[in-house]
Amino acid sequence: MKTIADLRVKIFADGADKAGMLEMYRQPYIKGFTTNPTLMRKAGISDYRAFAKDILREIPDRPISLEVFSDEFEEMERHALEIRTWGEHVFVKIPVTDTRGRSSRAVVENLVRQGVKVNVTALMTPEQVRDVAGWVAGGPASIVSLFAGRAADTGRDPLPMVKASLEALRRAPNAELIWASPRELFNIFQADEAGCHIITVTNDILKKIPLVGKDLLEYSLETVKMFREDGQKAGYRL
Repeated sequence: MKTIADLRVKIFADGADKAGMLEMYRQPYIKGFTTNPTLMRKAGISDYRAFAKDILREIPDRPISLEVFSDEFEEMERHALEIRTWGEHVFVKIPVTDTRGRSSRAVVENLVRQGVKVNVTALMTPEQVRDVAGWVAGGPASIVSLFAGRAADTGRDPLPMVKASLEALRRAPNAELIWASPRELFNIFQADEAGCHIITVTNDILKKIPLVGKDLLEYSLETVKMFREDGQKAGYRL
């Protein structure tokens, strides 16, 4: 089977814990980073600007996607224009719609015309990818985030979605597709097989990378030992 070094898909670390981000920064297979307001809140971040600028000082040379947090298009654009000034490798994440379901097309197109590198996020269908490809085509480097993991949570196979989305994105050669929200390490290999450009992965999944290629009989024995040891530690008696 392939090793991590054999993969063509770029692995981006997804998170907002500074220590975890810096741990992943030291790994040569991590090619970039993504975060969002939900992850920041979970990590206890209270000052968005200060956190972002601190991380960009620590990680100055890899792509980092930082998301706007307004639900008003005019303010989204204002946020994006500030965020883009924080570093040359910054991509500004813009949700595909606002919370009322209204398209973010005008915002994205305005930003693209101004040379802002965008990451259009929260897409779930190839049809959305096809639309967004038209918004970003001809502009600077862009990213389109397909939440394949969330789609899989609904019982749908994400692979056909990813492949159809890659085809839809052909009209925007300046854009790359992200397989977002993976649920297991194997999704990295699936993304690679599909030809996806990038996959964003949380640290809890990334920490399983040393298991890649592990002998399964050895793993079986380790599992048996784990169950035995935990039973002993718990002091179970029958």
